[in-house]
Amino acid sequence: MNNIENPNDLNDLNDLNDLNEIGQYSLMDLFDDYSFIEKWQKVFEGLDFPQESGEYKWAKFQILRLWAPAAGITVPLLMILLMMMFSSYQPTQRPSVEVLIAEPEIIEQLQDIKPIEETEIIPPEFVETDVISDTPSEFRGPDTTPGNPEPFSPQPAAFDSVAFVKSPLILKGVYGSRNPGQRGGLLGNHGGGSGTEDAVLKALRWLKKYQESDGSWDTKSGGGPAEHYPSKSAMTGLALLTYLAHGETPSSDEFGPTVEKAIKWLLDNQRNDGRFPNEGDSNEYGHPIATYALCESFGMTQIPMIKDAATKAVDVIVQGQHPSGLWNYKCNMDDRNDVSYSGWCAQALKASKMAEIQNDQLDSSLKKAALGFKSAYRNGPFAYELKDGNGGNLASASVLCLQLLGNGKAQETKSGMDWLNQNATFDWVNPWGGNAIYYWYYLTQAKFHVGGDTWNKWNKKFSPQLVMNQVVMKGAGIDGKDIGYWTGLDDVCKSYVYNTTLCTLMLEVYYRYLPTFKPIDEEIKDENKEEKIGVDVNVKINI
Repeated sequence: MNNIENPNDLNDLNDLNDLNEIGQYSLMDLFDDYSFIEKWQKVFEGLDFPQESGEYKWAKFQILRLWAPAAGITVPLLMILLMMMFSSYQPTQRPSVEVLIAEPEIIEQLQDIKPIEETEIIPPEFVETDVISDTPSEFRGPDTTPGNPEPFSPQPAAFDSVAFVKSPLILKGVYGSRNPGQRGGLLGNHGGGSGTEDAVLKALRWLKKYQESDGSWDTKSGGGPAEHYPSKSAMTGLALLTYLAHGETPSSDEFGPTVEKAIKWLLDNQRNDGRFPNEGDSNEYGHPIATYALCESFGMTQIPMIKDAATKAVDVIVQGQHPSGLWNYKCNMDDRNDVSYSGWCAQALKASKMAEIQNDQLDSSLKKAALGFKSAYRNGPFAYELKDGNGGNLASASVLCLQLLGNGKAQETKSGMDWLNQNATFDWVNPWGGNAIYYWYYLTQAKFHVGGDTWNKWNKKFSPQLVMNQVVMKGAGIDGKDIGYWTGLDDVCKSYVYNTTLCTLMLEVYYRYLPTFKPIDEEIKDENKEEKIGVDVNVKINI
């Protein structure tokens, strides 16, 4: 390597390529002394040389040196700029879904579950008679009805008894006593028994078998004679009342079709003026009796079509009431006041009140009726017609109607019952009066509402005799079960249907209505009690 004394004299060099070999480090230092513009001028000059030359390589090297600081700043700035651009860009928005993150629940450790031991389930034996109550009663003595050798001690109904009974609605208040559960309890509490209930079922099955094809009954149905109340309206109304008293409705398993056909016949045969055909019943007893049955039918089913028919029928009775408070045959407005006919009219209006069938004059009509029966009072007995000076067996009808009309404590009612206790008897062989079953129908209910010793004594007489004198037909029912009916006791009423319906209603007295002798707090409790058994909200009658 040659030793150069004056490094500034570069002209003495033959080849610029020797620059790198001679003092490239010194030149680098010199390059740093240039200004920024001068540095780029030198770089551009070097780039004009061939790529293989040292000038070109030197220029490239300087570019790298110059670019490095700038790149350290510009590149991050470019990256930041790009990130800002991408963050500001939003694609087509999609529906957002709000997500709630629930706090995890702390699950306590479960205790070990012990396996259930399998036991054999023995189904309860089905009992046809709905008698259920083991509540003692001061009014119940030993069951002396025929066909029951042991004292009757009804038990509460099993919870699954709903499988055997259907009811269209919840029966409450006055109708709640007809539910199977309450019916059995009241049957035992008030002195009924398996014998009385068996007789009722036999009678209902007899009526079912001899119902006419159109859904009605007449006085000749079942083979009986046609005397007394010959109209289908009266017989159909009475028969329907026996089923309703037992809690039967169009949805009942055994008697539902029978009840439905009977209601349908009454609806189909009611005239436009609200009355029912008399068919030989010149006094038209059939109208108040059919009205009575329709009112109870609506009260237990709430079928609007029945309400419409009952409303029209009730209006006929209300409009036919005399100023005296009583009625005459046909609900006409002459001056005759018949206490017997008035008895059915009063029962129909009471049923209308219980079923909540609206009539603007109903309440005043009920009050007038009570005054009318009081006016028939004759110092113990009650007159058959207001013009009569003496009294007779109409005391039983008058006393019951006064009780139903809220006058159970009236002096006329108490005095009339005292007279009946002294004079009225129940003897199937030697019947009391000329129309005994008719009078007993009223008297049994009247004594039941008095309760106490009055009812207990009467119950021990009428119940065994009535059951014993039922004509039983073994295996003659539609389903092969026993059926039964009652014949007449005199020449006035020999119709099997007529006598069977009244006797059946007597044996249903234990649960047909709540007794009026009960304390007020007990009555309120019973009216608020509701029992849901086989509720069927789709009950209807195909018209």
